[in-house]
Amino acid sequence: MASAISANKAELLAIANAVATEKMIDKEIVIEAMEEAIQKSARNRYGAENDIRAKLDPQTGDLRLWRVVEVVEEVEDYFKQVDLKAAQKLEEDAKLGDFIVDPLPPVDLGRIDAQSAKQVIFQKVRDAERERQYEEFKDRADEVITGVIKSVEFGHVIVNLGRAEGVIRRDQQIPREAARVGERVRAIITKVERNNRGPQIFLSRAHPDFMRKLFAQEVPEIYDGIIQIKAAARDPGSRAKIGVISNDSSIDPVGACVGMKGSRVQAVVQELQGEKIDIIPWSEDTATFVVNALQPATVARVVLDEDEGRIEVVVPDDQLSLAIGRRGQNVRLASQLTGHQIDIMTEEEASEKRQKEFAERSKMFEEELDVDETLSQLLVAEGFAELEEVAYVQLEELGAIEGFDDELAEELQSRALEAIERHESAAREERRELGVDDAIAEIPHLTEVMLVTLGKAGIKTLDDLADLATDELIAKKREAPKRRQNPAEGPRLRADVQPKRTEDKGGVLGEYGLTEEQGNEIIMAARAHWFEDEPDTQEAADADSTT
Repeated sequence: MASAISANKAELLAIANAVATEKMIDKEIVIEAMEEAIQKSARNRYGAENDIRAKLDPQTGDLRLWRVVEVVEEVEDYFKQVDLKAAQKLEEDAKLGDFIVDPLPPVDLGRIDAQSAKQVIFQKVRDAERERQYEEFKDRADEVITGVIKSVEFGHVIVNLGRAEGVIRRDQQIPREAARVGERVRAIITKVERNNRGPQIFLSRAHPDFMRKLFAQEVPEIYDGIIQIKAAARDPGSRAKIGVISNDSSIDPVGACVGMKGSRVQAVVQELQGEKIDIIPWSEDTATFVVNALQPATVARVVLDEDEGRIEVVVPDDQLSLAIGRRGQNVRLASQLTGHQIDIMTEEEASEKRQKEFAERSKMFEEELDVDETLSQLLVAEGFAELEEVAYVQLEELGAIEGFDDELAEELQSRALEAIERHESAAREERRELGVDDAIAEIPHLTEVMLVTLGKAGIKTLDDLADLATDELIAKKREAPKRRQNPAEGPRLRADVQPKRTEDKGGVLGEYGLTEEQGNEIIMAARAHWFEDEPDTQEAADADSTT
């Protein structure tokens, strides 16, 4: 058996209890740290080559020290081995191959050993404390927490959370909000990461979810799930919008959030340093929700472009500035709230745009179908915008247009098909001049015009196309912001444009409106030959090995 080391048992247990209580970690972890420290000091005294173990009884405080040795026939390593005769003096039933305990005499820790042991204990306790902090906070993301500002470092606010520290980075603070050391502050936990220096707890006061949580605390109906905040957008410290809906028809969601004399919303506004909050009824109908989101401006008309993912909003001339807001704030928040790109224009601008599109489409039909101006304008007035629509529409639908008959409808369709074929033929010739392989032309969903675009982008073989990701192929290109130069005309801002924002690069075929499913099919079809080659390669390898 291992011999006991003389030590102040009560003192060892008292230290273990005190450290465990102060750091709020398990006492067993402190005991293990002490054992590890004693083992390290013993190795320094008896030799690092020894396999030395220490055991501190958590109940009595007894401390035992021993080394583990292997019983062998002939000793080669005196630190870790012992012969059978010597082993049987320690344990009578010892036999070759056994690992037995060789008791060690008490160790009197010197000043250096004691300091080393102290460092080991501190490190072990520190690691346990960090792990405890991480385990405590790792599942608390999206929770609002209150702490005390400990310090401000390089603009980042360090917050004492009691058992850990969090940080509110500069971009997650409310602008112009003064952070004073010692003040209490509320924030939402956005992310918790494990780090060598302990858990990194990231806090935010600028995140839209912080506003959501504050409303849940102030409005019982939200906490109970009767009212839902379906969408939220913020310009921290300035203005915010939330879209709310009630699951109980007898409860007004906007009124419940505002509260008696505005008491509920004012509590949130005060916490957000006076941030003005627009509470808006949420609607499943996109157009209705956009109209609500642009309040207090009055909207005359909403035009949805589902293919482009854009919304065109027409407002009276006197409502333009109100709809856009100061520095584009109102339309930007409305865009974030609805999740759609919003373009604001006046009724006069909308009329000019419609007239321009009408003229362009009429001219195109007039030239491509070789018809007079009246007939081409009639097609546009009936909603036809492209040759394909004329070519592939039901003949009965085309013939039902006032002033048309079946003979005229057939002739128009025939001319439309001929025009499409002319364009395809010209594009095919251009594609071949660019060196685009015929194999790419066999892939579904790709037209000759698209193949010309691919060729101009340097994509000329199946491998070139197969190397692309779906987004690189079909992602829509976002237009660069258009701004008026004449101050008298007022600001014309796109809702998704932020200061200093650069134009996003779209996919090679982004202008053709291909769906993600179609893009995936194109990429997989281009990669198909990679897999077709695999059996041949394997067969060739088998043939070589046989030879």
